Amino acid sequence: MKNDGFTLRKRLRSFGYAFHGIRLLITQEANAWIHCFAAVCVVVAGFFFGISMSEWIAVIFAIGMVLAAEAVNSAIEALADRVTQEYDEAIKRTKDLASGAVLILAITAAIIGCIIFIPKIVLWLS
Repeated sequence: MKNDGFTLRKRLRSFGYAFHGIRLLITQEANAWIHCFAAVCVVVAGFFFGISMSEWIAVIFAIGMVLAAEAVNSAIEALADRVTQEYDEAIKRTKDLASGAVLILAITAAIIGCIIFIPKIVLWLS
């Protein structure tokens, strides 16, 4: 493997590619739209209920993990679809595992949200 060395221009270009990937995720992946909508709702709720710094850390981490997992899942699906459009059990298994990872993180994020927000909602309603 050839090492071209570190240059600022190459690092900036790599950030450009990464931001392009985020743009693709947000503009072209329907499941990411759902995650982004949920994230916006949670952030609005966080401001409304005045959650603590540690609660913000948990919320931001959960949002980031779900979106990152969705990006990896989308990349795996795109690559697998490029390899073959025909049914392949190994590709199906790979795509199912990647989707499962997103679901695990989304459920975990929802549990974090419930732990943080249910007591605040109950207090607000009473």
